[in-house]
Amino acid sequence: MYKSSRELTDAYIAIGTLFEGDIERNVLAKWQTFSKSPEYPENYARFVAPVKDAFAVLSRAQLDVFDAYYRKRGFGLASAFIDFGQGVLFDPRRADVQSEVHSMNGNPPRGYHTWHAYMRAMMLLGVDAERWAVIARYNALAWAVQTVAKPNLRQVNPPLPKATVARLSAAWLPRDARRLDVDFQSFPYPEQCW
Repeated sequence: MYKSSRELTDAYIAIGTLFEGDIERNVLAKWQTFSKSPEYPENYARFVAPVKDAFAVLSRAQLDVFDAYYRKRGFGLASAFIDFGQGVLFDPRRADVQSEVHSMNGNPPRGYHTWHAYMRAMMLLGVDAERWAVIARYNALAWAVQTVAKPNLRQVNPPLPKATVARLSAAWLPRDARRLDVDFQSFPYPEQCW
């Protein structure tokens, strides 16, 4: 977000062109339309196929950041997503966007849904599919955590009770991509957090 290579910028441009400009709202709207069809997920895979290379660039950039800070097979990344959802991560770089807390922006936050649409595109295109299948669960868990925590994005929030986080983790981490597709039909919040 703060330092983007030309290759990554070009990838976002290619994805934005496919989704007709707005790479947040339109990605979500198109995914929701495709995912409600009986032809899903094949219809969505065909739609995103022309920008597979752009998704591969995006995947590599995001996974490189994760891998720089977290082990691939550890609970650290899941814990980071939980902290993200709770609103306990102070980020002084975000003061100019009226949100010193690094969490999903928006009221309600639509970014979890948008990110799911991106992850599903990568999974369906075979772009680091196994990794994104795991991270999709973390994204959904963070969505549920933020729904329960309702963090104030202007201040660091107290964490949820450990028992609440454990219940949410037990409910969301076992879900596969197909189940998450159903869960993310609910907007803006999960129908049930646990």
